[in-house]
Amino acid sequence: MAASPAAETINGFVSPPTDAETLTLYHPSTALATEINSHLTTHPLAIALRSKPGWTESRPHLKIPPAMRPHNLTGGTLLGEGKIEVPPLTFQDAKAELPELIQLSYLGEALCGHPGIIHGGLLATLLDEGLARACFPALPNKVGVTASLKIDYRVPCPAGSYVVLRAQTTKVEGRKAWVKGWIEVLGEDGGEGVKVVEAEALFIEPRGAKSMARVYSTQ
Repeated sequence: MAASPAAETINGFVSPPTDAETLTLYHPSTALATEINSHLTTHPLAIALRSKPGWTESRPHLKIPPAMRPHNLTGGTLLGEGKIEVPPLTFQDAKAELPELIQLSYLGEALCGHPGIIHGGLLATLLDEGLARACFPALPNKVGVTASLKIDYRVPCPAGSYVVLRAQTTKVEGRKAWVKGWIEVLGEDGGEGVKVVEAEALFIEPRGAKSMARVYSTQ
């Protein structure tokens, strides 16, 4: 008898794919997705980060069990044709005392507020999740919730853009972690591009975190 969706989901959380395994799980289904995926994975920034000691590469959203993805905002609802076209490519220095994260994505035409401009709420969502994931390795049980998120919008983000999210943990005190970061348009040479939005956040590990499911667990 085939396993039920609930059983598959539980098993997925207990035994998620490793960071390395997530890199083999995505297979583009359209010509545009194939082009975008190739651009992200072969971009000079990705190549440079791949060679940095201590940094790991993954596609964290593919750690979510397939049965759960339709119920996850960034791992399901916002992924796909015209939206976040392919699963973001993430590089992280998780073992540092103050962990860092850099994530490469493509934002499609279906994510606009004003025509041709990516919705500010979408950028806020990406920052909330990206900054959280950056600091989780520094927390006692590797999980937390957003206590505060301050966002400053700099310039409009054009739809159909390759973007980079950069996040750095700035301080950790017990169950609290402070993080800063921003989203910029991906430069062709791998250098820093134009910042479209900046943020600072505080994340707190909840009591009982030890028993919480690890949606984006690492190795």
